[in-house]
Amino acid sequence: MGIPFELITMLGSGLMSGLMTMWSRSQEAKQQAFDRAITGLSAQRKAINDARKHESKGFQVTRRIIAISAVFAIIVWPKIVAVFWPNIPVNIGYTEWNPGFLFFTEGKEAIKWQALTGLVITPLDTHLLSAIVGLYFGASMVKNAR
Repeated sequence: MGIPFELITMLGSGLMSGLMTMWSRSQEAKQQAFDRAITGLSAQRKAINDARKHESKGFQVTRRIIAISAVFAIIVWPKIVAVFWPNIPVNIGYTEWNPGFLFFTEGKEAIKWQALTGLVITPLDTHLLSAIVGLYFGASMVKNAR
């Protein structure tokens, strides 16, 4: 007594048909999710472009005042203090990672503060200046490319 070969073929083809149908529906769902993501991104891109096209002198002046104030307060003023009053310490803070003990405890980030005297160039100086210069010159290059 054995199972007829036609029955094995029918069961195998039924299983394969079911698997292929599930895979096809999965691909359709992924395609629909991708299409929704593309639609959302295009709407987001349109909103960003509309915000960038906003031409207001007050907005431009405010942006320039913020940039100049940040550069003066974070970069220029500590240098002026260090040159004219060298005995006043300049405090800098930086994050330091303290790892946990194996897998028993989690690691933590801690802010370390250090007082330095003299002319100090901190990582904050270089990062902030790079960001401001990149934003300023990047916007200028895009405006000039039109």
